[in-house]
Amino acid sequence: MAIIRLTKEFSFEAAHALDGYDGPCREIHGHSYRLFVTVRGLPVADGDDPKCGMVMDFGTLKRIVGEEVVARFDHALVLQDSPRNADLRQTLAERFGNVVAVGYRPTCENMLADFAARIRARLPEGVALHALRLHETATSFAEWFAEDNE
Repeated sequence: MAIIRLTKEFSFEAAHALDGYDGPCREIHGHSYRLFVTVRGLPVADGDDPKCGMVMDFGTLKRIVGEEVVARFDHALVLQDSPRNADLRQTLAERFGNVVAVGYRPTCENMLADFAARIRARLPEGVALHALRLHETATSFAEWFAEDNE
């Protein structure tokens, strides 16, 4: 049986600010993110298994990414959890319901590394995370590949 890769696309809206950055992205601004998640594995060969012929059910992948990424980041303001902006985060959280503090500067690159760790931990046995692609804009994206991170 051949190893197969599956890809599912997700989208979410989020705002962020790159505290300490020396350009315009230090200001709060938003993106319409598009996330492509690619997993790989061998399709189930057991003819008695209801998942016969599948690497994994697309619905399972949708649930995992939905819970780990989309539900957390959609319509969120993502800010770095740092002492410098603690008062600001607290003030914003009192007014808005979805302020997400992360342990890194929320660049596209750092978000991908976070997403990879979250998704990898939830994949079924025999299914590996192969790649992620996160579009911040229609023409700008970052990619994460398992082979680069092993």
